[in-house]
Amino acid sequence: MVMTDAAARRRAIVMVALVVLVGGLAMASLGVGPVKLSPATVIDALFGGGSEVQRIIVQQIRLPRMILALAIGGILGLSGAALQGLLRNPLASPSLFGAPQAAAFGAVLVIALGLADVRSFALPAAAIVAAFASVFVLLAIAGRNAGLLILILAGLAISSLAGAATSLTMNLSRNPFAALEIAFWLLGSLEDRSFRHVMLALPFIVVGATILFSQRHAFRALSVGEEAAQSLGVNVGRLRLLVILGVALGVGGAVAVAGAIGFIGLVAPHLMRPLIGYDPGRLLVPSALTGAALLLAADIAVRIIPSTSDIKVGVLTALIGVPFFLYLIVRERRALSGGVA
Repeated sequence: MVMTDAAARRRAIVMVALVVLVGGLAMASLGVGPVKLSPATVIDALFGGGSEVQRIIVQQIRLPRMILALAIGGILGLSGAALQGLLRNPLASPSLFGAPQAAAFGAVLVIALGLADVRSFALPAAAIVAAFASVFVLLAIAGRNAGLLILILAGLAISSLAGAATSLTMNLSRNPFAALEIAFWLLGSLEDRSFRHVMLALPFIVVGATILFSQRHAFRALSVGEEAAQSLGVNVGRLRLLVILGVALGVGGAVAVAGAIGFIGLVAPHLMRPLIGYDPGRLLVPSALTGAALLLAADIAVRIIPSTSDIKVGVLTALIGVPFFLYLIVRERRALSGGVA
């Protein structure tokens, strides 16, 4: 797809605006909390200035949380855009197809069995294997040319099965404190995360993002159909496996340290598509930046919303994402019926 000069300028403006927005939210994330810090104080503390308390707050408490919000939001937005490009379906996203739920089950299973704790590298490994299996099973059940209804039903079945298996694992856990910790963790949260969690998740997220971004030209060719893409030299079967691997690595690593955070991957590409265009290859990076901005904003919001207990960021993203998803379904229905509701 060839971009006109006007479209190229608009895309450049959008990209610059996204970078500025993400940077501003990242700085706000370092300053917002029970102890409010000014941007000048945050910058000073980042580079070793300020008081010892300020350095601890910024460098050891809020910086890992900000990095995780940036990376996890980015990979969720990127995964959503990649799945939408692969399936050529605007309602595709990791959360709708059971990948986060399956990843959560894999992580919960190894915790409940005592094979790993919340800081073990076995946790993201188990989450990645489970996420890979869920996406692979989805594509195997739904088939290559599955319609929207089949995809949603298959994803619902996988999500329900993973959720039930997670609940059963928690019920059978011999350690009630572990079960309680798992229950809160599954709601999705970036609270009390350290650089140990960053080191657990970031390698998998980076590798997954690299795999997905490397296929941007194949997504562009696939947008005109599988036969046309194959005639252009795209190995569709290999592309499908690479996307499954990239999504599993990224989402598995994210869920292993933050729990299930849904709907970022659905919302981010839709917010960018009217601004960037419908080329799935060019949509990847803007969707990643938008996902990062959304999760950073949600994590800031849960810290400033008055409440008697900590609000989980996964709860907030679901409250925003579910109405958006229903709106998309209504819009698709109207489009299929020729504009008649």
